[in-house]
Formats: sequence, C-alpha cells, structure tokens
Amino acid sequence: METDKKLLILVDDNPANLRIGKNVLGGTYTVATAPSAEKLFSLMENNRPHLILLDIDMPEMNGYEALEILKASPDTKDIPVIFLTGMADEKDEERGRKAGAVDYIVKPFDPPVLMACIEKHIL
Repeated sequence: METDKKLLILVDDNPANLRIGKNVLGGTYTVATAPSAEKLFSLMENNRPHLILLDIDMPEMNGYEALEILKASPDTKDIPVIFLTGMADEKDEERGRKAGAVDYIVKPFDPPVLMACIEKHIL
C-alpha cells in the first residue's frame, strides 16, 4: 500500500458500494475494502487504518457489533469510525453516535460531503 496516502478501510457487504467508495476516495486516500466486519478484523491484523467507513446492515456481524469490538480494544478504540449506511432513521443515527461513531452518513452519499466528513475526523 502507498505510504504517502492515509489508509481508510471501507466495510460494506455490497460490492457495488465498495467499488463506488474506492473510486470516490482512491485519488486522495489508500482505500482497502472489506465485504464484512469479519474481513475488517482480518485486514486490521496487518494494517492500522486512519479511519474506518462502516456499513451497519450486514449479515453475520452488523456495524454496531463491529464498532463495539473496535471500541473495546485499546489498540483500536481511538480509530475514528464513520457509519456509511442506508439506514436513515434518526434512532439508528443516535444509536451509532452513542456507540462511538464520530459521524453518520446516509447512502447514497454526496462525494464532497463524504470527503469533508473524512477530513474532519481523520487521524
């Protein structure tokens, strides 16, 4: 991976969303993609991201559960997590923020808004 660009990990079970996110963000950041929360944790064994973009509605382990694991570990608790999700209900956003997400963006996202949000929170 390129060392001059900050590393983002984009987690989404939809391959189209992973492609779109990588295309939008790849010019500015090194973007690693994971199709599940389990793959996120595997990827993080050898990579420490500057920020994680995390979908909520995924099979096996949802975004809330993944965030809980991230926040419980001293090694990952300080990595900013932005929920990037199709779940537009205010209760979902409130739950995400209470769980420790630094921001909440509803898909489909506006690329300039996403970039500004990342810049605001990136380590």
